[in-house]
Amino acid sequence: MSQLTALLTPLDITALSGLIACWLLAGRLAEHPPASHPSVSRLMEDYRRDWMKVFVTRQPRIFDATLIDSLRQGTAFFASASMIAIGGGVALIGNTAMLQQLTANLPISATGPELGLRMLPVIGFMANALLKFVWAHRLFGYSSILMAAVPNDPADPEAFHRAAQAAEINITAAKSFNRGLRSIYFALAALGWLLGTPGLVLGTVLATGVLLRREFASASRRVLMRKP
Repeated sequence: MSQLTALLTPLDITALSGLIACWLLAGRLAEHPPASHPSVSRLMEDYRRDWMKVFVTRQPRIFDATLIDSLRQGTAFFASASMIAIGGGVALIGNTAMLQQLTANLPISATGPELGLRMLPVIGFMANALLKFVWAHRLFGYSSILMAAVPNDPADPEAFHRAAQAAEINITAAKSFNRGLRSIYFALAALGWLLGTPGLVLGTVLATGVLLRREFASASRRVLMRKP
């Protein structure tokens, strides 16, 4: 471990610190945006609550069951993809000769141990993504159970209460899913380190910029903000 850390220059440490800081900042801004400029994630929370209010009076509820199932399938897909990526990254670290062959045509002067070290942030972000997707999958399952417990009679005093509970669990699941997606973005940014510290910095800036633009300046946000 000491040999690996010795390969880090002060510039590398600064770039890695910036990567983690931008990852945390992007998540913070998306989940806790300014009240005057809500993010797409925050706007979608209100739509999820509205969904559950409509769900109480919708008959039959096949559409809602299909929709929640599609959300679970999406999280399962990303969880599986993350697991495969982690396995591939660990295999490359264990076989640095193969990693050097894969990067032979890239402008990289790093040795085998250095290349292995530069893959660690990628694996770390993908591991975090896997955990978030697995938890999101489970929460969407909880939400579906709560939806099934909503009485068919809208006049039942428990109907809207249980629907509100399902909405909040659904929102929590969506947060976990979005956190997993952000980890994938920054795993891709961390791949830039294979090109050196400038590549890591550039990847961090691009990933942060793309995420913030989609949350605060995208066409989808303008549609969500559109008034009738």
